[in-house]
Amino acid sequence: MSGMTWIFVAVGLAMAGLSVLGFLSARVFVAARGLGLEIDRARQRLAPFSGEFSGERSDEQRVAIGANREGRG
Repeated sequence: MSGMTWIFVAVGLAMAGLSVLGFLSARVFVAARGLGLEIDRARQRLAPFSGEFSGERSDEQRVAIGANREGRG
């Protein structure tokens, strides 16, 4: 093969490799966007219950567990 043929083959292989990388990176971006949407949906579903897990208790709950107003038992 002549010298120019090797250059064309090398450039063709490089372009094929870049197109594969571009396709796979597009799939990663689509999956990341889907994951972000799923996380937002889960956050919205859990938002009404966030006060239950944040450590905030009403006076009645403190009395029920035997703690004073400062949260110390």
